[in-house]
Amino acid sequence: MDVELSADQQQVRDVARQFADAELGEKIAPYDERHEFPHEIFAKLASLGFLGVLVDPDYGGAGLDYVSYALIVEELNRGDASVGIGMWAHNSLGTNHIAMHASKAQKAKYLPKLTSGEMLAAWGLTEPGAGSDAAALRTRAEERDGGFVLNGEKAFITNGSVGGVAVVMARTSPRGAKGVSAFLVEKGTKGFTPGRPYRKLGLHASDTAPLIFEDAWLPAGNLIGERGQGFIQAMQVLEGGRIAMAAMAVGIAQAAVDQAVRYMKERHAFGKTLAEFNGLQGMIAEMATDVEIARLLTLRAAWLKDQGRPAMHAAAMAKLFASEAAMKAATRAVQIHGGAGYITEFPVERIFRDAKLTEIGEGTSEIQRLAIAREILQL
Repeated sequence: MDVELSADQQQVRDVARQFADAELGEKIAPYDERHEFPHEIFAKLASLGFLGVLVDPDYGGAGLDYVSYALIVEELNRGDASVGIGMWAHNSLGTNHIAMHASKAQKAKYLPKLTSGEMLAAWGLTEPGAGSDAAALRTRAEERDGGFVLNGEKAFITNGSVGGVAVVMARTSPRGAKGVSAFLVEKGTKGFTPGRPYRKLGLHASDTAPLIFEDAWLPAGNLIGERGQGFIQAMQVLEGGRIAMAAMAVGIAQAAVDQAVRYMKERHAFGKTLAEFNGLQGMIAEMATDVEIARLLTLRAAWLKDQGRPAMHAAAMAKLFASEAAMKAATRAVQIHGGAGYITEFPVERIFRDAKLTEIGEGTSEIQRLAIAREILQL
């Protein structure tokens, strides 16, 4: 990569790369097979400061910039996407929502625990009937007994059953997007039950579960910011989340290229290595080019975010291109492996399964195209 990084950014990337090489990769395969969340890996991430990447040092965080964060997310997802998505969902969504919008008292209560790994964060926006149309959510928060009572269900929540605290968007009035508020909900709250983790196509070692609320009473102090500001807060959080999802896709795509190159150099057919076949050379060149474009788009969005400039449009472009590049690279890597790519002994099988989520999470590719077009057309 020819983008000029600062010495600090290079060091952060190198630390993340070394961690991925030492702790992830094939070491995660048993967790993937068992659909088991790797708690010990997350404890090690906490010791590196990777569970408080964007949090101010006053609250125990690393206080890094978004470019550094994107580099960390890419490297971890190159090693394993289950660990990568759990890490960035904790950082970008739940923890970052608190860091951006919570009161000083709320920050002091939760951020040190989140940055240290004492608890993980979840973020509850999506519902069974409100995914891309997030403003249509139906989870309700009614004022009662000096607080709020939540009823409803959230779906497809990363860190849903392992999270110690969730930021949950709920409807406090029927006024569409303006009727949504954000709340802090701790694990163990009466009436709040994380559902059984989903059995997924990929990301088997990532925890994804529904959040169920049945008359869950919350103190008034658990409201984040003002009533009716939850949707606006969520959209601001999603800007950074889409940058992280783009970086995740870049890491997965790079892993697919790495595995394809390794196999092409080792596998022989008709008296020569696969790397010597012109058709496959063209395929790997296109894959690598797409990964580089995705990386540059992602770092551009992260740089804009660091500059305090509008980044939603750039984040949507990065997320769209990077996610589709990841799926394309994973598909071609499996094809290059032939039959070997279809069995679990080879990493590309897991990479292929993991890649698909990047085209769905944080807004589907279709939603990203809609957002990009509306910005261009000024609709």
